[in-house]
Amino acid sequence: MSDVDALSERIDALEMRLTYQDVTIETLNQTITAQWIEIDRLTRQVAELKERLQDAESNAPGPANEPPPHY
Repeated sequence: MSDVDALSERIDALEMRLTYQDVTIETLNQTITAQWIEIDRLTRQVAELKERLQDAESNAPGPANEPPPHY
């Protein structure tokens, strides 16, 4: 095997490695983007639930820890 053939094989191996890394990075970017979208959705959902809870607590009759009158 000549030096040119060895060099050509080495270049091919490096190109395959770079292609694999590019695909892996793209997959990770897609996964991270999907996770951030889900985190954003859940954060908005938690904020909405907190607001609804505050509304319910402000509209509740009497102190929150007071037992009902029949006890």
